[in-house]
Amino acid sequence: MLAMALAAVDSTIVSTAVPQIVGALGGFSIFSWLFSGYLLAATVTLPVYGKLSDTFGRKPVLIAGCVLFLLGSGLCALAWNMESLIAFRVVQGLGGGAVQGTVQTLAADLYPLKERPKIQAKLSTVWATSAVAGPALGGAITSYADWRWIFLINLPIGAVALWLIVRHLHEPEREAVPRGRVDWPGALAVFACGGTLLTALVQGGVAWDWVSAPSLALFGAGLALIAVVVLVERRAEEPIIPGWVWRRRTIAAVNLALGALGLLMVAPTVFLPTYAQSVLGLAPVAAGFVLSVMTLSWPVSAALSQHVYRRIGFRNTAITGISGAALILFTFPFLPYPGTAWQPALLMLLLGAALGLFQLPLIVGVQSSVGWAERGTATASVLFCRQIGQTLGAALFGAVANGVLAARLDGAGSLDSVARILDDPGSVADPEPLRRAVDAAVDSVYLGAGCAAVAALAVLLFLAPRRFPVLDERQLAAQKDQLSPTQQSD
Repeated sequence: MLAMALAAVDSTIVSTAVPQIVGALGGFSIFSWLFSGYLLAATVTLPVYGKLSDTFGRKPVLIAGCVLFLLGSGLCALAWNMESLIAFRVVQGLGGGAVQGTVQTLAADLYPLKERPKIQAKLSTVWATSAVAGPALGGAITSYADWRWIFLINLPIGAVALWLIVRHLHEPEREAVPRGRVDWPGALAVFACGGTLLTALVQGGVAWDWVSAPSLALFGAGLALIAVVVLVERRAEEPIIPGWVWRRRTIAAVNLALGALGLLMVAPTVFLPTYAQSVLGLAPVAAGFVLSVMTLSWPVSAALSQHVYRRIGFRNTAITGISGAALILFTFPFLPYPGTAWQPALLMLLLGAALGLFQLPLIVGVQSSVGWAERGTATASVLFCRQIGQTLGAALFGAVANGVLAARLDGAGSLDSVARILDDPGSVADPEPLRRAVDAAVDSVYLGAGCAAVAALAVLLFLAPRRFPVLDERQLAAQKDQLSPTQQSD
């Protein structure tokens, strides 16, 4: 949990320090890469770390991830310009990818199925706490200290996490078996392909137009690299992304369903704060509270989900959760204009509860359907698809919101520019048309998110098996027979 907190807090604390960072280092035109660079590195390395943890064990991969993250944090604090800071954020992301995927895998390794929901809920609580504490901590540091402390604060936390991991994380020693060669060409191909396509999605419509030479070149290169990945992985003895990840119905269905989850999550996490400030007229702190209530109900619902899926199964529990999420998302456009803060806050509270029932049973179900030697790869594929969905959703819904806004305002500005105008009431004589345009744009995004939820529901109904093929205790005991008696007792 402490290692996970490094990645969780980092995702929220940096955003509050951007004005101070830009003021000190310059580079306003490229500061968005502080987030994009980290996201790219953390996302595209997930499959690589998953395979490495299946090959060498979880502990060395987690230690390496923590060390990389702390190295990147220290280097970020020493950055001399925006370019160097972005490069060091990429180093942080390389460590963050290892931490996120390996911690989730360890939750399945160390705890039996009966206890796993409680552990996963605790990990969700780390993210929920970070969503609330991160911005407050970042604001306090930038107000009373130098912005470099937002990176330096990671060092003592990470040092304690590393000490605990080295001292107290004991993986069972497995019987020595011949290990296949690490598929480094495949890892490089996956990294290049994912990095190229994610760059195209993250920067398209921001740094350049969607239909432009850079955008077309990146998408073309990404498609070519997909072919390279397929060719390299087919020839590899131990591929980074093995074919069974997509040939097994359970894992393929969960990958697609959680990809849709990443897509729909863009609506509340990216667009709700803009709606709360621009339409409801809330201050940034109050706007953050409207969103944060979702992170309060999510871990509670996840912890209680075990009582549901033990009765009706993983698939039916997830279907119940995503059906509720779809209804809630489709309800958002019917909120009165301008409305009051408690109305969207109530919907987000319910949405968190619904998504807690949806996500956790699917992750636990996938992890319970594979053995130790495949669990890291399976977990990484699920997290990778969710991240890809979130990146795709940011690009897709950003285009939808700006399109609706342009239609309402005859092409006058984007959602970001209109939101900045509304932050300064004296900058426009009559803000009402702008507020209504933002309201319509965010409503359209929530309708799109509802459609993503319906797509996830369809995947579960028509692709996922009715019962997940969970390994029973006898199968797990057969795996343990390969361990030494001392390690079994440990």
